Amino acid sequence: MKQKPRSTSEPNDPEAARQYCLRLLSGRPRTKAELGDSMRRKGFAEEVIAEVLDRYAEVGMIDDEVFARAWVDSRHRSRGLSKRALAGELRRKGVDAAFVDAAVEAVSDEDERAAALELARRRCRSMSGQPAEAVMRRLVGMLARRGYGAGIAIPVVKQVMSEIDAEAAELLDEEAHFE
Repeated sequence: MKQKPRSTSEPNDPEAARQYCLRLLSGRPRTKAELGDSMRRKGFAEEVIAEVLDRYAEVGMIDDEVFARAWVDSRHRSRGLSKRALAGELRRKGVDAAFVDAAVEAVSDEDERAAALELARRRCRSMSGQPAEAVMRRLVGMLARRGYGAGIAIPVVKQVMSEIDAEAAELLDEEAHFE
């Protein structure tokens, strides 16, 4: 459902548009497209929006390339998202495809696999006592929701499951020594 644009008292006032844009940027970094959309909803004229955004891009206050790199670094590290999921988020934010591709390529295949492995290990700890089939299905599903394809998710889950089996066997061996 589309929202009606909220009217502003001065749709052609560049100073009001600059102040509004600065308020948006003070909260968190934003893409040029996000800022433009917010300013349109606020009711600013297209010419004013273009003028403000071009000027802020010119002085470096808006830089979609830097935004994309920072976004990928942060979201991959904190949430363990795959390259595919990160690219989708950036596209939805209106980042140019070239910037998206460059930012996502900064995540190596090894980093992506390591993140998936860490996610699976962490999630697996909370699933103790559940049947192995259910654990496997849930782990693969969780990784799929984070954007990992079957080519990464299934081998990672197999590795985590084999680590669990090895730990269980070790514990049983230790208990046998005490008897």
